[in-house]
Amino acid sequence: MAEKLQTARLSLRRPTETDIDAIFEIHRDPETCVHNPSDALTRFEEAEALYRRWNDQWDRCGYGYWVVRRHDGEQQLGFCGVKPMELRGMRVLNLFYRFATSAWGQGFAGEAATEVAAWATRHVPDLALIARVRPANTASQHVAIRAGLTRAQHLDGTGYDGFDWIYARGLGLTPSSTRPSAS
Repeated sequence: MAEKLQTARLSLRRPTETDIDAIFEIHRDPETCVHNPSDALTRFEEAEALYRRWNDQWDRCGYGYWVVRRHDGEQQLGFCGVKPMELRGMRVLNLFYRFATSAWGQGFAGEAATEVAAWATRHVPDLALIARVRPANTASQHVAIRAGLTRAQHLDGTGYDGFDWIYARGLGLTPSSTRPSAS
């Protein structure tokens, strides 16, 4: 589908084997996985396996996680993308973003997530978009909101690393979109 996306400052492209080092570096940093410790990597082989899962999803679905870089740079800032999953019996797309700590606080995650969310709305409109966010992760909450998602408390529940708050957009996942209008 779209192996490359562009924003004002960022280039997003499908990962290749040359990105495995960055996958490992970003996912082995305890700060980047503090809210989702089950995502932390400790061995390079785990990064290779993660890359293979990401690549397999691209091959199956035609989309997945993108590598994020500045237009003028070669360094991988992080990763942002979507994967199909099931949430409470519904097929949805999960919006994922994880960035190197050196990229934090510059708006890169929000910019990338906004572009990926817009892409998902255009190209996979039959699946609602969600983000699973740990309650203490206020930065991730801000990214989800910037990407156009809203809190969907009725979908909150236990995730891999504890209780997840759900942010959602599309197909009646948010309570306000399911209420009849008062006209």
